[in-house]
Order: sequence, then C-alpha cells, then structure tokens
Amino acid sequence: MKEKISSLIISVCLLAFGLIDATAEFQEEIPFVPTPVEVIDKMLEMAQVRRNDVVYDLGSGDGRVVIRAAKKYGARGVGIEMDQTLLEKARKSAQAEGVSHLVEFRAEDALKIDLSPATVVTLYMLPWFNEAMKPNFRRYLKPGSRIVAHDFGIEGWTPHKSEKLPEPEKKAGGYVHYHSIYLWNVGEN
Repeated sequence: MKEKISSLIISVCLLAFGLIDATAEFQEEIPFVPTPVEVIDKMLEMAQVRRNDVVYDLGSGDGRVVIRAAKKYGARGVGIEMDQTLLEKARKSAQAEGVSHLVEFRAEDALKIDLSPATVVTLYMLPWFNEAMKPNFRRYLKPGSRIVAHDFGIEGWTPHKSEKLPEPEKKAGGYVHYHSIYLWNVGEN
C-alpha cells in the first residue's frame, strides 16, 4: 500500500513540475487512494444525484462513492473495479451499510464496459484514463447524464463547473492537498 501511495505522490509531483506528460500514452497501474467523505459528498452534490439516478464509479476501490450515493440519496450504483480484494471489501461494506440491494460491484475493465445505464459517472483516475474514456462517454452517455471527476479533468473538455474545496486534506509527513472537482453535463456543450 505504501508503494502505491508513494507512486501516486511521485506521479503527481512529476505532473505538477511538468516532468511527465499527463496525456502520455502509457497506461500505468492506477493506485487505490481513498476519497475522503467530504469530497464524495461534494461530488454527489455537484452532480445533483437523485433517487432515480444510476451512479457508475469507475475504479470504485472500496465502494465508498456508490455506497454513499445509495445511503444518502437512495440512488442505485455500480462500482467497476479490477482488484478482487477491494471488490470483496466493497461488497461487505454495502451489506454492513444496508444498501446491498441498491449497489453492485463488478470485476471489469472500465475501458470496455457499456455505460449506457449510467446517469452519473464518477472518476478519481489518472489523466491518461480520463482521456481514454472520452469515446465511451460520447458513445454511451445520454443527454442529461453527468460526469464528475476528482482532481484530474478530461483533457480538451471544459467542465461546466469546477470547484476547489476550501479546506485541505492533511496528509502524512505534513503534506496538504486541496481537492478539486470537475463536472460535465452531457449534451450541454
């Protein structure tokens, strides 16, 4: 776990200092970095999640985004994750939170899934992944669907709304991180 976090910190630093290209064609492993609940709440609020929504979280990790959407709004959710350990943790958390009837977690490659049931797509992925998803967003998402991304935007797409959270997250070693959230409304370009 420490290696994954260190890898992400190094990647973010290299991106920040312009030493690597955020749109590079390589596809490195995307580490699991848990999204704080305050950030999840802001993402769901910006996407205006409602009971009739279907929230797809790409790279869902431990399932916290779709579980929160189900618990707070009664929305249905689908978590897409390739790590079996995280999938099991997500399923157990959904059961413990009483929302397993509203959410499901799938072991699939997010780059290859049919997103057409989604009305909201959430992302906390690296820039190359967000870029690679653009054709699928165009192909599957219907007008009125929303895409909300944490920290990394979608290259070449201007968000309809973006917000930097006012309070930083304090990290180990004295680091602070200000979270940014980006929202796109499909069909409102």
